[in-house]
Amino acid sequence: MVRLLYPIYFVLIAAPLFLVLTVLTALTTTAGCLLGGERIFSYYPGMLWSRLACLLVLCPVHVQGREHLKRGRSYVFAANHQGAFDIFLIYGFLGLPIKWMMKAGLGRIPLVGYACRAAGFIFVDNSSPRAARRSIAEAEQRLKDGFSLAVFPEGSRSQTGRMGRFKKGAFQVAFDRGLPVVPITLNGPYHVLPIGAWLPWPHRLEMVIHPPIDSKAPAAEEGVDEFACMQQVADRTREAIASALWKEFR
Repeated sequence: MVRLLYPIYFVLIAAPLFLVLTVLTALTTTAGCLLGGERIFSYYPGMLWSRLACLLVLCPVHVQGREHLKRGRSYVFAANHQGAFDIFLIYGFLGLPIKWMMKAGLGRIPLVGYACRAAGFIFVDNSSPRAARRSIAEAEQRLKDGFSLAVFPEGSRSQTGRMGRFKKGAFQVAFDRGLPVVPITLNGPYHVLPIGAWLPWPHRLEMVIHPPIDSKAPAAEEGVDEFACMQQVADRTREAIASALWKEFR
């Protein structure tokens, strides 16, 4: 019965409400940021939108590890990327203001892309090494006034729910700015809306926030160069994320 009724509920109620909420959130974010309220409007409308999205799709959310974070401090948050609902889970329930580091293609989404630019989110251009370096430099400039950076080091959603190879951009930002990297394990978004699906399906969502990793610690070791330092931090981040993955995603 649930499998019959839920698609009807989603098409007739949840999807129209989500569309309206998305338009209102984009307009509110854009107007608020352009009028000088970026600190408030780049975060709170999106946070509320994300929480309501999870509520509309009937996904219960469980969060562990917020006690590891300090308000007013900047971090680089690095999470595994299981599906589209990863964004709602982090944005809605992390509890700290963040700037997103995202694919350049997302900037072409009507209204949403413009709102993201107004909010100071960073669109990564990987068309060339020089363009990628510019994206990293822009991300570093955005980390001020207590804002943090949220990144999916895999770069794209997983096809299977398991982690892919990490790219180094997030760790370069952390190393250059001397910021701690906070690993985040996400479980459940793969079951809600994996790649290729059009109908979100209710499922339990879990976010585990791990203790911060000092990006400068490996540099203190004699003979460790910058690349090796970043690689050590990336490896420790990946290990932390993997430690809390549900068994099916390991």
